[in-house]
Amino acid sequence: MNEHVQPVHRAVVGKGIAHDSAKKHVSGQAVYIDDMADMPGTLHAALILSPVAKGTLNGVDASEAAAMDGVVAIVTADDIPGHNDIAPILSGEPLFAEKALDYVGMPVGAVAAETFEQAVRAAHAVQLDLTEQTPVLDIEEAHARGDHVIAPQRLVSGDVDAALEKADRIVEGRLEIGGQDHFYLETQIAYAIPGEDGDMTVHSSTQHPTEVQHHVAHVLGGFANAVDVQVRRMGGGFGGKESQATIIACAAALLARKTGRPVRMRLKRSADMSATGKRHDMVSKWRIGVTDQGRIVGADVEYLARAGNTADLTGPVITRSLTHTDNAYHFPAARFVGHACKTNTVSNTAFRGFGGPQGVITSEAMIDQIARELEMDPNRVRAINYYGPDTGETTPYGQPVEQNRLVEVTDLVLQSAQWQHRRAEIDAHNATDPVIRRGLAMMPVKFGISFNLPSLNQAGALVHVYQDGSVHLNHGGTEMGQGLFVKVAQVVAEVFQLDIEAVKITATHTGKVPNTSPTAASTGSDLNGMAAFKAATAIRDRMTPVAARHFDVPQDEIVFREGRVHAGNRSISFAELARMSWAERVSLSEAGHYATPKIHWDGKAMKGRPFFYFTYGAAVAEVAIDTLTGENRCLRADILQDCGASLNTAIDLGQIEGAFVQGMGWLTCEELWWDDKGRLRTVGPSTYKIPGSRDVPPDFNVAILESAPNAEETVFRSKAVGEPPLMLAVSVWLALRDAVASCGEPGLSPNLRTPATPEAVLDAIDDIRARSA
Repeated sequence: MNEHVQPVHRAVVGKGIAHDSAKKHVSGQAVYIDDMADMPGTLHAALILSPVAKGTLNGVDASEAAAMDGVVAIVTADDIPGHNDIAPILSGEPLFAEKALDYVGMPVGAVAAETFEQAVRAAHAVQLDLTEQTPVLDIEEAHARGDHVIAPQRLVSGDVDAALEKADRIVEGRLEIGGQDHFYLETQIAYAIPGEDGDMTVHSSTQHPTEVQHHVAHVLGGFANAVDVQVRRMGGGFGGKESQATIIACAAALLARKTGRPVRMRLKRSADMSATGKRHDMVSKWRIGVTDQGRIVGADVEYLARAGNTADLTGPVITRSLTHTDNAYHFPAARFVGHACKTNTVSNTAFRGFGGPQGVITSEAMIDQIARELEMDPNRVRAINYYGPDTGETTPYGQPVEQNRLVEVTDLVLQSAQWQHRRAEIDAHNATDPVIRRGLAMMPVKFGISFNLPSLNQAGALVHVYQDGSVHLNHGGTEMGQGLFVKVAQVVAEVFQLDIEAVKITATHTGKVPNTSPTAASTGSDLNGMAAFKAATAIRDRMTPVAARHFDVPQDEIVFREGRVHAGNRSISFAELARMSWAERVSLSEAGHYATPKIHWDGKAMKGRPFFYFTYGAAVAEVAIDTLTGENRCLRADILQDCGASLNTAIDLGQIEGAFVQGMGWLTCEELWWDDKGRLRTVGPSTYKIPGSRDVPPDFNVAILESAPNAEETVFRSKAVGEPPLMLAVSVWLALRDAVASCGEPGLSPNLRTPATPEAVLDAIDDIRARSA
């Protein structure tokens, strides 16, 4: 794609246009799957879940449940006509348990009844004959036992042992990184409608319609061409509906096939939190070799990740952790190793950032520890170790760090945040107040954009132009509230130079655009936007000769602008040209396809160019802690994010703000807690605290880096925005560390785990005071 084929006059792209469903969201008019009217004969379904974390299933007695009012069908693994395997990338991940029960909440079967309440009661009435065993719940215990779901991953660059041997000093540390529940507003749901000849239509709240399509077909013992998956919108996803939605869709489709009736399955919040995966909690450990001036010479880092009972997406999640352990810093020698530990807890899965946050927080913890043990300014240690601009430095996996904006974004955010003035003010406050301590921290992010698996970096789009000048748009991306649909519509409107209202946004549909990649890894706009751009451009290029013949001018004199088609001072409407093109039998329909260039990856060697480009950001956070109770609050946050040439500034600002607050939740209050029987006890808003409006920093300053188009040929030179800002919330955790550090002697690094709940803050204060005594 060359820049000259993109319109110079930007009529729609780059404008802060409202989300296409914004008014419907706030008025309650947006239709989600549970808002769809029941078709005649619709049944409602509920899952039968394992009550134990580890055991052997000897049998299922559903006689009492089957006799209950309204119950129509009960299915278990024995009722699956196809394959009882819904693994997203590997194999051996059953839809329903056959013999092994591996976590509390593991699906054993499903019930369909006339009402949702009847289905839930019947599911609870199913008797499971089982033999309970002692579960393994601790990550480090699982690792010590050699319990892993996949082989360890190793990313090695340079001679690490020699570098550590020659270092002036060694810094060793350990960090407990908590998990996180997606807590989307709309829980997992699917509505399966059987049709003729084995056809099955599935309305699924999924980020990956094609995966749902394929697994429904496999479970039913048929082919993908008989399954049609549709997604108009989700009430949030955040990665939790990338692979986990398959469980719900397959169970609903199986019941629909068995009964011959439509089946709607939605999970109660408690069932959703028990049965579906989370962000991976991890333990990271490190040995870092540094000079007396704070420069890193070598690093040996190990991750223990809670995979849960199966692999799911743990492998690529760990890959992304390893490829983001460097974050903004050059490691001359590095050995990063990740272990996927098998525990008797729910199989963890994708979550916004996909392993990147765990790598970035480990990187920042290491930098902060180096600075405190050397009694240096942490920002100085960061600057010393930044990837240099245009120096040809490469990451430990071998990708050059290009278009490096680290110094630019950090200098700008330090300036806008008035760093020096506030640093002095906070230090003065902490010297006189023994109870309320304040903290301040800055951190950068360098985040790679593309899927780890190169084959996923492709997308399709379907564009039709009708004779009245209106445009129909369909593409493989899914809308979960992030504004993808309006962004892609802006791209199409820009190509034709039409108002956004002329472009009809339609539901994602496997029967229109096949073989879609998941809407994940922050690639939604990059992939689907470019596919739609190519489709629309192809149609426009076919319409241009028609206009040239009409005006009797060369094609290069034809200009599309403001809903009209111009040749000098003469013009016709876009609709008129559409009718002319149809009359001349010119195709006004196109299926566009885009594949990300340049990327390549050797997963075994952990080398290559896994990312098309990097996006950069920086944040400054100020916090206060109560040393008597551990309560804490973020008082101010200043954020600067690189979005390239933003497709929609209003949507991007909203994404930055939302990601940062969600990251704050992960790092400060969202605590997952299992009892010694492996039962998750944080299964609803009464026990699991997500950030509320009062947790948002009262002084919240968010900006997009200006005049910074992407050097790579992305759609209108934009950059991804979905995931990178979440990691900027690490600045809040670093500021909490700074506040805790003020309670101890210089030279000591706080031991603050995440989430930094009041208990964790008090533990860290007690620890640093004990070491200072």
